[in-house]
Amino acid sequence: MSHQRLTMLISGKVQGVYYRASTAEKATELGVTGYAKNLPDGRVEVVAEGPQAALASLKQWCNEGPPAADVDRVEATESTATGEFTRFEPR
Repeated sequence: MSHQRLTMLISGKVQGVYYRASTAEKATELGVTGYAKNLPDGRVEVVAEGPQAALASLKQWCNEGPPAADVDRVEATESTATGEFTRFEPR
């Protein structure tokens, strides 16, 4: 089972709405490692590594986010996994 890396930049009302913590919960549930962090411009950056199917599920979830979020856009880039993460955490 080959792992991939998915980097996403999520725009909209995604800070101050439990987005990072909720993403960490979903990623952990899916068996994905990486992190979610707030960016100074109001977006959230998610870097995730795991099986392709799990990353696709996480990306789909990120398009909605937690109930208080209002996601406008998810920019996603796939690359080769580096294996640098042992778990998924909000930063």
